[in-house]
Amino acid sequence: MCGIVGSIGTQQAAPLLLEGLARLEHRGYDSAGVAVLPPTAGSSPRIVKRAGRVRDLADALPKRFAGKVGIGHTRWATHGPATDANAHPHTDETGKVAVVHNGIIDNAAGLRAGLVDAGVEFTSDTDTEVLAHLIGRSGADTLEAKVAEALSAVEGTYGIAVLHADFPDRIVVARNGSPLIIGVGDKEMHVASDLAALVRYTTTVAHLEEGEMATLTAGGFATYRQDLTATATRSTHLDIDADAFDAGDCDSYMLKEILEQPAACERMLSGRLDDRFGTAHLGGLGLDAREIRAVRRVKLLGCGSAHYVGQMGATLIEELARIPADAEAASEFRYRNPVIEPDTLYVAISQSGETVDTLLAVQEVRRKGGRVVGLVNVVGSAIARECDGGIYLHAGPEVAVASTKALTTMFLGCALLALQLGRVRDLSVADGRRLITALQALPAQIQQVLDQEKELIPLAQRLAEAESLFFVGRVRGYPVAREGAQKFKEISYRHAEAYQTSELKHGPLALISPAVPTIAIVPHDELVDRNVGALHEIAARGGPLVVLTHPGVDLGGLEAEADVARIDVPRTERELDPALLTIPLQLLAYHAATHLGLDVDKPRNLAKSVTVE
Repeated sequence: MCGIVGSIGTQQAAPLLLEGLARLEHRGYDSAGVAVLPPTAGSSPRIVKRAGRVRDLADALPKRFAGKVGIGHTRWATHGPATDANAHPHTDETGKVAVVHNGIIDNAAGLRAGLVDAGVEFTSDTDTEVLAHLIGRSGADTLEAKVAEALSAVEGTYGIAVLHADFPDRIVVARNGSPLIIGVGDKEMHVASDLAALVRYTTTVAHLEEGEMATLTAGGFATYRQDLTATATRSTHLDIDADAFDAGDCDSYMLKEILEQPAACERMLSGRLDDRFGTAHLGGLGLDAREIRAVRRVKLLGCGSAHYVGQMGATLIEELARIPADAEAASEFRYRNPVIEPDTLYVAISQSGETVDTLLAVQEVRRKGGRVVGLVNVVGSAIARECDGGIYLHAGPEVAVASTKALTTMFLGCALLALQLGRVRDLSVADGRRLITALQALPAQIQQVLDQEKELIPLAQRLAEAESLFFVGRVRGYPVAREGAQKFKEISYRHAEAYQTSELKHGPLALISPAVPTIAIVPHDELVDRNVGALHEIAARGGPLVVLTHPGVDLGGLEAEADVARIDVPRTERELDPALLTIPLQLLAYHAATHLGLDVDKPRNLAKSVTVE
């Protein structure tokens, strides 16, 4: 992994490839490269690749790099370090084949050994080079057949694009577990692993299905299975503004996306609230009232921030619908051979809709006869297509690796689901209306929190100087604490650990010191007195405190006696507290990272859409 682009048509390929790769930089990568077929018949692909950024690749390109057929790649190292040799594209012995690849070939070591025994000399450490040699050594008559034959020997995940000097009028692509999107232009075709790379050229796209291949020519595309039997994948038009993928006047995508949260929340809630009956309209779930009443348990599946949102959602569902609910990391779910119950509703949460761990969890549920719905931001993504129904987040494109506006709309999706489940069961219409009123007020309240940004900058800069931080919270506050710690780890590279406040005395309190700040989540709820008591325990040991709370919460004199900073957020209904409590944590992490001079959009070692296990 991490990013693929390809183009064939009437335009010079190199500029298109470079722009596409630049638009995929948010996914995280350590090297980049392009391959272009020269206009001279029979010429092998010209390849330039460099460890480093896309700008380094652009600087290395010759002034004359003509060709109207090309593929490009940004690599996130899996097999072998970030070097020029390990960067994609990779070639076969003859130099006629060029391959870019996202994913991991599980049996690469065995295939490599067999090829070495056959006399093949490898020039890289990658698993992808195995594919190039298999394609190059195939005796099949067509490029499609050569690629299919090579893939039949492969075990693992892949999204690939292939050029061949003997077939200069086409690009062959294939997908198994790693996304590929075909873009349909005017006398030109494009392919990419992310819509961001396509929107400047077309919004007419076709999503390649699992196990599907395609041939792209200047005049169109054809899809087929690995046995080369035709499939009927069609293109669709997406109503997307290309400018939504630009940072605009903001210094970073992350800041832009933090500031877009009020508007994103308004889109998420639009048309989905029914004040008359105090419920939510979620027709995309495909569940009628009888089916909802038959649900006996809800299991929420996600990875990283999506998992923490799942924890927030589980609490909401238990409170509002009185249905047992829990959240589990999707990355672990299928490995424990889970028991899939027919009366359990499974909820898959993913911004990209392509998170491979979550996709595999969805497939495990469906394979065992369970019902699964999705909370997904990207229309037409793999998880969205795999689920039985779902709720689109309508957050708009989220480019920065660290999730902000998508996370907030994920929480709102959980709230809407809990509201609908609750109203079909035992939640009163009065409580439903109470929550709807609170939901409608959230966008303006989020804006109030964002308006405090300048006041939070000095505090963020102080936190940035700490090598380690604690985040603590209870019940609804604990997943908020986990998400806050995640943000600091992701973009400021500070060690940050989250604990339940009630667990402090069971180990973590030993680490409290003046050098370890604690960010405490203390909402105005039924646990406020216990939470304030824990703050005194921290302060008594000299631990600096940042208290994220509500106006009117009495901290018991702490502010006058100890090293305490206080952040107030507007009060909402207590079930919805996480929606507002997460916003200051985003701002603190953002300004801590910028104070340290770090790239908040592309944190080291991370990718936006994790499409390998």
